[in-house]
Amino acid sequence: MNIELRDTIRTLLKQIGEDPGREGLLKTPERVAESLEFLTHGYHLRPEDVIADAMFTEDNKEMVVLRDVDFFSLCEHHLLPFFGKCHLAYIPRHRIIGLSKLARLVEVYARRLQVQERLTKQIADTIFAALEPEGVAVVMEAEHLCMQMRGVEKQNSVAVTSALLGVFKDNPTTRSEFLNLIHRPYTKTW
Repeated sequence: MNIELRDTIRTLLKQIGEDPGREGLLKTPERVAESLEFLTHGYHLRPEDVIADAMFTEDNKEMVVLRDVDFFSLCEHHLLPFFGKCHLAYIPRHRIIGLSKLARLVEVYARRLQVQERLTKQIADTIFAALEPEGVAVVMEAEHLCMQMRGVEKQNSVAVTSALLGVFKDNPTTRSEFLNLIHRPYTKTW
């Protein structure tokens, strides 16, 4: 645990008028420091390390879609959580990637202080650079506690961002197929 971070949290508690020595807050500085280290561990991960050993040569030219990837991040403006679902797709040219690595890539960027717009673009750009596919699409839907708990206090708002590269940007039919696939109801067949 980061001792300096722990001490900063203790000081923060004093600054808001709390007594960090009272029973309920005795271990709070340590817990918050550990929590922040976990919530921002993406700074210690390199995207290329996460995906490097999971790319394979494959003669597949069909759309690959991974949808409903849960993510949690912290808004860099208020340090409050935002969370939701990431949907992504790519059309291979000559390489594919293990599906779990796509989910891990979302985690690498989400576990940093973020804005949703940048997060969406970073994921798309990384997939595009690593795989050199025909195209990449990323759509993120998220609830932001900075909008729900403070400020405008809009409880049912959802922010939607997209990053479309290659054929997903240039071809309306491809883009439409992707959007239809990510919004189709899922039913288990087993």
